[in-house]
Amino acid sequence: MSSRPLVPRRRSDAPFFLLMGGISSCFLLLIVLLIAADLAFTSLADFKNVLAKPEIRASIRLTLLSCTVSAILSVIVAIPLGYLLSRFRFPGRFLIDTLVDIPIVLPPLVLGLSLLILFHLPIGNSGWELETWLRDEVGFPVTYRWPAVVIAQFAVACAFAIRTMGVTFDQINPRAEDVARTLGCTRLQAFVQIALPQSGRGIIAALTIAWARALGEFGPILVFAGATRMRTEVLSTSVFLEMSVGDLNAAVAVSLLMVAIAIVVLVALRGLGARRWRLGTLTGDRTR
Repeated sequence: MSSRPLVPRRRSDAPFFLLMGGISSCFLLLIVLLIAADLAFTSLADFKNVLAKPEIRASIRLTLLSCTVSAILSVIVAIPLGYLLSRFRFPGRFLIDTLVDIPIVLPPLVLGLSLLILFHLPIGNSGWELETWLRDEVGFPVTYRWPAVVIAQFAVACAFAIRTMGVTFDQINPRAEDVARTLGCTRLQAFVQIALPQSGRGIIAALTIAWARALGEFGPILVFAGATRMRTEVLSTSVFLEMSVGDLNAAVAVSLLMVAIAIVVLVALRGLGARRWRLGTLTGDRTR
């Protein structure tokens, strides 16, 4: 009679993967079906007709420019604010943390209306307005012009970038910065020479998220910048304008064009982030 201990039979993991994969595939299938429906509805001729319109070409240029500018501005703000919220506990931190989330949860139209009121609210008995001062004194009007597009995109995209950078700095061990400060580095030097290089992938992620969020912004742009052809029209408002005149084929073609642009930009930025991570791994600068 064998004296070997009985080893419990290992159960199959197939039910686990079937359950998790089945639930996950519902969302992925929805996205694939949405894109497939758009592709089935439109044709190559619709794309050619859309790209032949000068207003659509101008919309593409303004979209690429405004999204890039707003994404860069978002990252410039997100790096210091995300670092402060991640590393320090100070009076008013909870309030600042809450303020960062307001553009995320606020209805887009309300945000656009708030921006419009901010620039046109009379202050004092003189009726001073920010927009009037910018137009008459500075010579740089904002409302219903392309700067309003950038500001509207930035107001929302920056919040997502700040959250991304906060998570990035949370994952970076502050011990190396503390050691550097004990060796004579200032806090700024420790941040620039140690924390910032380790946050490279997070910066790329924040830039990607901010750019993509700016691309899809519609409500604040429509209220604060308008949708004037050849002036403040971006691709998201192009879809609205084409639908408002009953040209559904053109609206779908512009929508697919936005999808294509978003995919190209996301793949390029993530590829850049992956390449930087590989270089950091080879040089020993990998975040632990």
